[in-house]
Amino acid sequence: MVPQPDQAAHRLDGLTSWRADWAGLRVVVLGLGMTGFSVADTLVELGCEVLVIADRATPERTRLLEVIGGSLVLDPDGATGPDAFEDFGPDLVVVSPGYHPDHPLLALAVDRGVAIWGDIELAWRVRDKVVREQTGEPAEWVLVTGTNGKTTTVGLTVAMLRADGRRAAACGNIGIPVLDVVRDPSGFDVLVVELSSYQLHWMEPGPGRVAPWASVCLNIADDHLDWHGSADAYAAAKAKVYEGTKVACVYNISDPATMRMVEDADVVDGARAIGFSLGPPGRSEFGIVDGILCDRAFLEDRMNTAFELTTVHELRDAGLGAPHVVANILAASALARSLDVAPLVIRDALAAFSLDPHRIELVAERDGIRWIDDSKATNAHAADASLGAFPSVVWVVGGLLKGVDIGAMVAARKERLRAAIVIGVDRAPVLEAFARHAPDVPLLEVEAGQTESIMPTVARLAAGVAQTGDVVLLAPAAASMDQFTDYGDRGSRFAAAVRDLLA
Repeated sequence: MVPQPDQAAHRLDGLTSWRADWAGLRVVVLGLGMTGFSVADTLVELGCEVLVIADRATPERTRLLEVIGGSLVLDPDGATGPDAFEDFGPDLVVVSPGYHPDHPLLALAVDRGVAIWGDIELAWRVRDKVVREQTGEPAEWVLVTGTNGKTTTVGLTVAMLRADGRRAAACGNIGIPVLDVVRDPSGFDVLVVELSSYQLHWMEPGPGRVAPWASVCLNIADDHLDWHGSADAYAAAKAKVYEGTKVACVYNISDPATMRMVEDADVVDGARAIGFSLGPPGRSEFGIVDGILCDRAFLEDRMNTAFELTTVHELRDAGLGAPHVVANILAASALARSLDVAPLVIRDALAAFSLDPHRIELVAERDGIRWIDDSKATNAHAADASLGAFPSVVWVVGGLLKGVDIGAMVAARKERLRAAIVIGVDRAPVLEAFARHAPDVPLLEVEAGQTESIMPTVARLAAGVAQTGDVVLLAPAAASMDQFTDYGDRGSRFAAAVRDLLA
């Protein structure tokens, strides 16, 4: 007999530990990508009956799912999934991050009164599989989101924690499923979890609500509007990062929307709001005074003193001096200080830190011209920050804009532009933005031909217009999948083309 919705809901409320009775729970998992497989693998290990419904699956994951004892229904056109769902009669649906909220199978789950979780809620409920020897408690969680800077801030925070001797793991949207880390038998002291707006969308109050040690929304700007439907819905998803925070809600003073998120959040009594900015810090803030990055939050005499963390000069020498990177460093420092990492440890960690590839990465410098790969700038907010770091730019721009208008950015940064080189299949919005807001900026277009020819053409055109003191900047303000595999492929092809040209 299939349990009624109220019976299933009552049972789900009690599933807040790895050691709870998960046996026989019938779960539909939507998607068999990296996250979907980690969900299915976890649920099978817990003793659940698992049916994966996916529009595609690699042969390897298909085989592995069969080996572990899960079932798979491929549903590329939406024809077979609903019947399989009905026949299975699930108690729960766990959805992979990319599934749009109005997907037919999710609508069916809502209609049947079946609970829907994301992978983050499941991971939080079973986080006690491995506990810390010293305390007998599971790892603390630190949550990081924002339109831009998430991965860099996660990497910085983990580096600071590891420099302090903590076992820290970066996971989530960074590319390592949280469930894989939760089940790692070696265990961790802290999980630093990068969360996309998709993952945050599925996080809801209730018995499985995540309660992080500290959390941050770095910034907020229009992005993924095609998925969320509106800027308000996107911001509402991001705001969930602060819900349930126990110690520190870190926010961006320069982005008032993040402060409002903290003000509206339902947090644990005693949790503090900690601001960061590139200006002088007030009490309970991180900021910069005379080129020195300071903590004026995690010390007793916040009225009169501050801890020195590092200097802007040292960060520039380490390749970390771009303003938006410095902001990420301040945010990461606040998260690390909330966990009692000493200022000198933070300084040492920063001295040894390097940015990941394709994040304002210097590719080459010749004749006073720098060539920089910031292919990770996949939206307007990230590209704007990148443009703001350089006084004179030949800008490589274009791709999949995801419904975002770049006109305001073009208007704000036009005085910095020597020229713009437009790539991408759908270039009309980019050309229109320049026509409206920067008609005097020279535009060069790369025809949408073979992928192999795009970046060599970009490099040749850029070399023809760049002058001494310029930066040729790949910061496309757009996703890459119209012409490239991903932003890494786009950046690697740009770097190779530049090196070939200069050689």
